[in-house]
Amino acid sequence: MTLRFLGIDPESPTDESPTIWLHEETGDLLIQSYRATAAEVNGCKEVGSIPGHATDVPDNETIIRLPAAMLDYLPARREGDRGGEAGHAASSA
Repeated sequence: MTLRFLGIDPESPTDESPTIWLHEETGDLLIQSYRATAAEVNGCKEVGSIPGHATDVPDNETIIRLPAAMLDYLPARREGDRGGEAGHAASSA
């Protein structure tokens, strides 16, 4: 597995460090950040996502809160990148 460091929150203290890495083979992002609070998780469940998807968070997933400053480190989608309609729905809203 080859990972590439993309960025760290420049405002974070040394013992808290939201960080983003790119998995070079899959294009997936690995993100270290703050766990969402119960209120934030409940808010996500209330808003939901796309029709037909459950709002419960499976045991193998979690909701994180990523500081806005970290958006600068997210790579832009490139032509030909995989991604379903759900991924496009958020960017076209």
